[in-house]
Amino acid sequence: MTSPTSSTPELPAPAPSRRFLAWEVILVLGLSLGRSAIYAILQLAERLSLAPLSEQSATVHSSRSRHELFDLTYQLLDSLFALVPVALVIYLFLLHGTNPFRRFGLDLRRPGRDLGIGLGLFVLIGAGTLVIYLAGRTAGMTMEIVPSDVTEHWWTTPALLLAAVRHALVEEVIMIAYLFDRARRLWPALASSSSRVSPMWWVIAAAALLRGAYHLYQGFGPGVGNALMGLIFGAVYLRYGRVMPLVIAHFLLDAVAFLAFPLVLQLTGMSGLIGG
Repeated sequence: MTSPTSSTPELPAPAPSRRFLAWEVILVLGLSLGRSAIYAILQLAERLSLAPLSEQSATVHSSRSRHELFDLTYQLLDSLFALVPVALVIYLFLLHGTNPFRRFGLDLRRPGRDLGIGLGLFVLIGAGTLVIYLAGRTAGMTMEIVPSDVTEHWWTTPALLLAAVRHALVEEVIMIAYLFDRARRLWPALASSSSRVSPMWWVIAAAALLRGAYHLYQGFGPGVGNALMGLIFGAVYLRYGRVMPLVIAHFLLDAVAFLAFPLVLQLTGMSGLIGG
């Protein structure tokens, strides 16, 4: 005899309301990059009150302890906890019956094209970043950037590469894939508009401004540079609908910055121009 519960069909999860989605976006940003933007703006204001930006430095990735084992533990925990908002986004999509990896294009269905676009973006953004950094340092609007001052140990390179993966996933999954999807659901007209210029460009611009804001702790130059990066990445995502190329490009940018930034400056002849 079949029990009543075993024969009862499972009901599909109801579609989230626009109010639910709006609060969801606020909470996700409050736990991740929105919070970072507020702190970065406050840090910039504090730095401006202390001394000219050209006389200061900003470190992106620092050692957390003088003890090697504790430093390694902190580095690993920092990366793991920073990825929690990404896991939350994935969970929220799965909860409502959507495969986020396919929806975002965060998979290996098109490895060749993803890698090609990612490498192209890496070269374009990397070259532009150096130019903007040089201009900002020359104008006194950018601090000396120290990508990493983690003490050299056997685990330093893997830990920095993990940090590069973390930055790439957090920023591109949340700032591009997640926000763009939620924007289309909050304002359906964005997806259905027949205008020659997609109204999604308003979303791209807003996301780019937020991206620039949470880099302002480095000065105005990196803020502007990252905002421009956000515009380019948003346009690429709007064109191809896949976040994987952006993750690849961002990972390469951070990996080179963490592991070889001084060498890059020396090879490009910029080290003597921007030294603190």
